[in-house]
Amino acid sequence: MVQTYAWLWTLLAFVLTWIVFHLIKRKKTADEEAEAETEQRRDGAADVIIVGAGVAGTALAYAIAKDGRRVHVIERDLKEPQRFMGELMQAGGRLKLAQLGLEDCLKEIDAQESKSLAIYKDGKHGTLYYPSSTEFPYEPQGRFLRNGRLVQRLRKKAASLANVQLEEGTVKTLIEEKGVVKGVTYKNNAGEEITAYAPLTVVCDGCYSNLRRSAIDNKDEVLSHFVGYVVKNSRLEDPHSMHLTFAKPFPCVIYQITSDEVRVAAELPADKIPSMANGEMVNFLKKTLAPQIPETGKLREIFLKGVDEGLLEVKIHPTKSMSAKPCDKKGVIVLGDAFNMRHPIIASGMMVALSDVLIIRNLLRSLPNIGNTKKVKELIKSFYIIRKPMAATVNTLADVLSQVLIATTDEAKEGIRQGCFNYLCSGGFRTSGMMTILGGMNPRPLTLVFHLVAITLTSMVYLLSPFPSPRRFWHSLRAFALALKMLGAHLVDEGFKEMLIPTNAAAYRKGYMATASE
Repeated sequence: MVQTYAWLWTLLAFVLTWIVFHLIKRKKTADEEAEAETEQRRDGAADVIIVGAGVAGTALAYAIAKDGRRVHVIERDLKEPQRFMGELMQAGGRLKLAQLGLEDCLKEIDAQESKSLAIYKDGKHGTLYYPSSTEFPYEPQGRFLRNGRLVQRLRKKAASLANVQLEEGTVKTLIEEKGVVKGVTYKNNAGEEITAYAPLTVVCDGCYSNLRRSAIDNKDEVLSHFVGYVVKNSRLEDPHSMHLTFAKPFPCVIYQITSDEVRVAAELPADKIPSMANGEMVNFLKKTLAPQIPETGKLREIFLKGVDEGLLEVKIHPTKSMSAKPCDKKGVIVLGDAFNMRHPIIASGMMVALSDVLIIRNLLRSLPNIGNTKKVKELIKSFYIIRKPMAATVNTLADVLSQVLIATTDEAKEGIRQGCFNYLCSGGFRTSGMMTILGGMNPRPLTLVFHLVAITLTSMVYLLSPFPSPRRFWHSLRAFALALKMLGAHLVDEGFKEMLIPTNAAAYRKGYMATASE
C-alpha cells in the first residue's frame, strides 16, 4: 500500500512539474512576442532597414515596400556605380525582375540582347543558343548592359514609392541587444552619426561588406582577378553573343554592353597581376593574349583597338567565392554578394540575388508582424532551403567551369578542358541542356550533375583516343578522379539531399518558375 502511494505521489509530482514548466515556457514565448510587437509599434520610422542600394538592395526595397512595409535604404554612394561585374542579366534573372514588377528597369539603358554563347579554342569555335522551352514562361534571352545604369534605374524605381526612404550614408555598425539586431549606426552626408532602428535589418552591401562578419561567420576566398576595359565606338559582328575564348592560361570574354561599346575582360592569376604603371599589362594583353583571340567577327581587331586607345575605363577586380552560411542572429538577414559569391565566368550573380529577393518577399508577405523576430527567424530558415535549387546549380556550374577553363600542362586536366569544349559544341540535348542551366531557365542541380558526368565521360573518351594505351588509360582515370573531386566538393558544400533529390527543385519550379507575373 505504501509503495502504491509513493508511485502515485511521484506521478503527481511529475505531472505538476510538467504543467509548471509548460506554463513558464508559454509565458516566456508570449512575453517575447509581446516585446517584439511593442518594439515595432515603438519605432514608427521603418519596418526594414536595408544596407546597400545595389541590385539586391533596391529590388528588395521596392518589393517589400509594394507590400506596404516602410523601408529605409542606406547606401554609401548614390552616384552611378562604375564597375564591370554584373553586366549580363541572364534570362532567369529577367524572369525574376518581371515577377518583382521591375522588368521596365532594363529599358532606356541601351541594353543589348543576349541570345547565345560563342566559344573559341585552338582555331575551332561553336555558337550555343539559348533554346526555347515550354517549361520557361519568359523570353529565352538575356541582356548585356551597363551595371551602373541598371542600378540607377532600380534606385529610381524604389525611391518613387512614398514608403521608401533612400539615403546616402555609411553604416558603421549593427546595433545588437541580447542577441537581436535592432538597427544600425551610420554617418550621413553631413558627417552626423545617426542611430536608426527597425525590427528587421537586411545587409546587402556587396562583396566588400563591412557588416558581414557582424552577422555571419563566413570568409571569402580570392580565386583570381579580372582586368576589364571598354572599347568605344565599336560594334561586334555578332553583338548578341558572349564571346568566350579558351585562352592560355586563363579565359577571355568579349561582349557588347551598349549599342556602341564593347567590354573586354581577361582573367589573371590571383598572385601575379601585370603592372599597369610599367607597361606589363599592355605587353601581356598585346603579346600573350591578343594572338589567341580569334580574328573572326572583328574580335581581335576590337580587342587591340581597346589596348591602343589606352585601356579606357580599365579596372582590375578580384573574383571571389564564398559559400552561403545561415545567419544565426535574430533581426538580421544577409543577401547578395555579402551572403554568397561564386566565380563570375557564367555571369549569374544578379540572377541568384534576385531569386533570393523574390523568396524573401514571398516569405515576409505571410507575416503580418515583421517585428516578431522569432517568426522571422523561422521563415528565414526555410529561405535557406527554398533557395537551394537555383543557388546550388549556379554555384556548382560556376566553380566547376572556372576550374576547367584554366589551361595547364597536366594531360588529364587538359583532357577535361577539351572534353568540355567538345561537349558544349556537340549540339542536341547536350548543348541545349547546358544552355538552359546557364541561362537560369532550368535550376535543377540533378540535371547539372548529369551533364557534368557526361562531360567527364566525353573527356575520358578524348583522352583514350585514337586507341587506348596504358598512358592514356591512366590519364583518363586521373580525369575521372579530378572530376569527382570538383563535383564532390559541391555535393558536400551544398548538401547531398539538395543536389541529388529532385523534390526541392520541383517545388522551386512550381513556386518561382511557373509564371512571369507578380
